[in-house]
Amino acid sequence: MNPIQKQDRLEVVIISTGFNGISIARNEGIVIFVDGGIAGDKVLVEVYKVKKQHCEARIIEIKSYSDKRVKPQCQHFGVCGGCRWQHLQYESQLSEKQQQVIDAIERVGGFKNILVEPILPSSELYFYRNKLEFSFGTSRWKTNEELLANPIDEKEFILGFHAPQRWDKLVHIEECHLQSKQSNEILSFVRNFANQNNLTAYNSKTREGYLRNLVIREGKFTNETLVNLVTSNSNPGVMKTLTNELLKSFPNITTVLNNINSRLSQVAIGEVEIIYHGDGFIHEKIDEQIYQISANSFFQTNSFQTVKLYNIVRMYAEIKKSDIVYDLYCGTGTIALSIAPFVKKVIGVELEKSSITNANKNAELNNIQNCEFIQGNLKDQLKEIIISNPPDVIIVDPPRSGLHPKIIKELNNLAIKKIIYVSCNPQTLARDLRLLAEGGYVIEKIQPVDMFPHTFHIETVVKLNHYKVN
Repeated sequence: MNPIQKQDRLEVVIISTGFNGISIARNEGIVIFVDGGIAGDKVLVEVYKVKKQHCEARIIEIKSYSDKRVKPQCQHFGVCGGCRWQHLQYESQLSEKQQQVIDAIERVGGFKNILVEPILPSSELYFYRNKLEFSFGTSRWKTNEELLANPIDEKEFILGFHAPQRWDKLVHIEECHLQSKQSNEILSFVRNFANQNNLTAYNSKTREGYLRNLVIREGKFTNETLVNLVTSNSNPGVMKTLTNELLKSFPNITTVLNNINSRLSQVAIGEVEIIYHGDGFIHEKIDEQIYQISANSFFQTNSFQTVKLYNIVRMYAEIKKSDIVYDLYCGTGTIALSIAPFVKKVIGVELEKSSITNANKNAELNNIQNCEFIQGNLKDQLKEIIISNPPDVIIVDPPRSGLHPKIIKELNNLAIKKIIYVSCNPQTLARDLRLLAEGGYVIEKIQPVDMFPHTFHIETVVKLNHYKVN
C-alpha cells in the first residue's frame, strides 16, 4: 500500500532527471516523479496522482537550488513546453542526454559494456532552429496565478505555441529564443497585421475563422527566409496586402506563400499552396551542397549540427569509390547527396512522392548524377528494391517510431556488411538494435549528437557490422 496520499505536501530532494525532463525523488521508498526539478534541488511538492509504486507531484516551492540550475533566458519558460531544460546548465544537459542513450542501450536493448562516445555538443545554444511553426487561436493558456485572478476563459486573439499536451490552449508568445531575432519580429508583425485587419483565428470546434498557422523557415547559411501563412480558405486580397507589408519591413524575405487547409486536422500543411512572392521555397547549404526546401518538406531543423551529423555518418560508413549505398527513409535526399561524391552509386528510398521530387531537384542543383531516388514502401518492397543492386552499406534514418518489424526481418535475412542507423529516439533505437543483433549484427560504434539544446531530445548514430560478412 502506498503511504502517500493525493494532495499530500512533501519536502524531497531531487535525485535525478529522468526521460522527458521529468525528475525523480523518493519518499519512504516510493518514487515521486516531479516536473521541472533538477538533481540536487530541495523542493516542497504537492502530490496530484497516486499509483501503487509511484506518485506524480508538482513543485510548490524550491527550498534550496541545485548547483546545476541556471536562470532561463526565455520569459515563457515553465509555461511553454518547448525548452524544458533551459534552467539546467548546458554541461548537465549533455550529461543527461548521454545517460539517456546509455540507459536505453542497456535497459531496453539488453546490451552490456557497449561504448557510447562522448556526445557532440551544439555549436549554437540559442537561435539554432531553421523552422518554427506558430498557431493561431482564441483560447489562451493561463498560469495558476492568472487563473486565480480571472478564472473565466475569455476568448481573445492568440498567436503562439500550443500548451504542453493541450491542443485547445495556446501560450501567447512575445519572444522565442529558438530561431532568430527576425523571426520574432515577423511573429509580432503578423500578429499586429491580423489585429489591425480584424482577421479571425480558426476554431476547430466551430470550424470557423481564417488564420490557422504561421510557419517561418530560414536558411542559416544562405540567409533566405520563407513565410507561410496557413489559412482555412483563400483570401487573395488579404494575402497580397500582407505580402506587400511584410516585404516593406523585411526586404530580405525571399518567398511568401499561403497554404490552405480546409480539413479538420490541426496540421500546418494545406491541400492547396499559393505563392505570393518568390519561388515558393528557400535554399540551405550543408557543407558545399545546396538544398531546396519547400514549405512542407522535411529538413533537419538544426543546420549547424546537421553538418556534424552527416560527417559522422560518412565516417562510420567508411565508404569507398566502389561502394553502392542505400539511404532508406531518404526524405529529400540530404544524406544520400552528402555521400554521393565519395561512392559509385547511392539509392534513396522514400514513401512520400513530394520528398522524392525534392530529392531529384536537389541532385540536379548539385550536379550529382550517381543518385537514384525511388518511391516505395520499405515495409513491403525492401527485398525487391535491393535485389538488383546489392548494397555495401545501408543507412537508415527512420521516424521516431523506429523500423517496422518486417524491415528488420528483411535486413536480418539480407545480412548487409554495414548498417548505419541514425535515430532521434533512444528507446526505439535500442529496441531495433536488439532485434538486429538477433540477426547477426554487432554494434561497433555509437555517437550521440545534440541537435536540440534545452530539450531532452537527442540524435544518435550507430555503426553496425554483420559478423557473417567480416
